[in-house]
Amino acid sequence: MEIPKPDGAGVRKLGIPTVLDRFIQQAVMQVLQKRWDRTFSEHSYGFRPGRSAHQAVAQAQQYIAEGYSWTVDFDLETFFDRVNHDKLMGQIAKRAEDKRLLKLIRAFLNAGVMENGLVSPNVEGTPQGGPLSPLLSNLVLDELDRELERRGHRFVRCADDSNVYVRSERAGQRVMESVTRFITQKLKLKVNEAKSAVARPSQRMFLGFSFTGGPEVKRIIAPKALNQFKQRIRDITRRAKSVSIQTTMDELAPFMRGWRGYFGFCETPDVLMYLTRWVRLRLRAALWRQWKTPRRRRAALLKLGVRPRLASNTAGSSRGAWYLARAKALSVGLPNAYFKSLGLPSLTEAG
Repeated sequence: MEIPKPDGAGVRKLGIPTVLDRFIQQAVMQVLQKRWDRTFSEHSYGFRPGRSAHQAVAQAQQYIAEGYSWTVDFDLETFFDRVNHDKLMGQIAKRAEDKRLLKLIRAFLNAGVMENGLVSPNVEGTPQGGPLSPLLSNLVLDELDRELERRGHRFVRCADDSNVYVRSERAGQRVMESVTRFITQKLKLKVNEAKSAVARPSQRMFLGFSFTGGPEVKRIIAPKALNQFKQRIRDITRRAKSVSIQTTMDELAPFMRGWRGYFGFCETPDVLMYLTRWVRLRLRAALWRQWKTPRRRRAALLKLGVRPRLASNTAGSSRGAWYLARAKALSVGLPNAYFKSLGLPSLTEAG
């Protein structure tokens, strides 16, 4: 199975196991995670019980506030596709002596991915989509964590997102060069040079967030994450002109609640207020397009309680839907309370 990558740069292949294989992988994962997790680095946050991306972002923020105001941002190129099987099995063998278990994990790694009804065998990489893959990825990158600890670096890793925080650009360049050599020569992985950089944290995105400069470091939503949010809302509201408003809300509300649950961790509530207003404008514009003709628009506005003269003037306007979404008639006829009654969440309120 293939799914598009979030940044639009190609597709990601998923090796989703059968129901039986998934059950077995889940059982193996639960046993091994209890044994292995306590041996992993304190700087690792992804796919671990009691740890989260929010904790990773908060730790990064603390480093920056302490004066480590340059970040060495490593991007591992197609990490899950490049893990060396023999090297990984060697690491597993150090922690698990049961030969039957080793044989079983090797079989999972070699299972391959089905494309157009044909199975492509895996000679490297950990298949994404299986319960065991996240644990194996942490095992692979634990070696990187230990090396960074040995060097005394301040760093945060969440899955394959790894940032090191230093005090100067010059120090950052040295770290970038030496750690890149370690990743390529020792781990047999590849650093994507085009996506990796030494920069101020405010210029980079870490787990969807960025940070303000200045004496008071705050968590902000990265511009790329904001653009992705807006694009998803545009896609949903474009379809709204041909379906009922409730159908639109059924798709929109879960997405917004999930997005708020993650990005509500930012420290810029004004951005969340702006986005909530922007979503309502998109919905007003969608309804305006749905009504189509001046006659239907006037009738809809009157039904919503808009005064006849205001309804007539607005319905007869030649302005576009996005402009009229801000018009008084639509604010009166389609107030915030209307959308709230339909189940539209606010990005600034929990629940």
